[in-house]
Amino acid sequence: MSEPVSATIPFPVDIPFLNEIGVQLISVGDGQAQVAVDLQGRHMNSWAVAHGGLTMTLLDVAMSLAGRSVFPQAQGAVTVEMSTSFVQPGGKPGSRLIATGKAFHRSISLCFCEGEVRNGDKLVAKAMGTFKYLSRLPADKTALRGQVGD
Repeated sequence: MSEPVSATIPFPVDIPFLNEIGVQLISVGDGQAQVAVDLQGRHMNSWAVAHGGLTMTLLDVAMSLAGRSVFPQAQGAVTVEMSTSFVQPGGKPGSRLIATGKAFHRSISLCFCEGEVRNGDKLVAKAMGTFKYLSRLPADKTALRGQVGD
């Protein structure tokens, strides 16, 4: 049985990858954020359960948004480090994964966060992450300097 669908709000910035995989923003503010995805066949791995990469994406986005919410002047945040522990399979098509991120410490340039993903009352994964705040984006907002291919 799937969780009831929560009301969603627009992401603060357009992230095509999140649109493509169906990630929804449920809430963000005061050092916390929550995102969700309704599992479909396209989200499964070869064992017919939610792919671990999807679970990690949810954690990354929830923690990053939580971190940004405690420093709204930042133009963005990039993941510096993320450690994830998978507790049990994420679920099958028809179920809903909800990731919650919480910022627990911030410096001038970094934010330290924790997160978890649940499928109903079942804990799927826990994570800790470090995020670097960006003070500005390039004028064209298409790429950060120093990327592969520059």
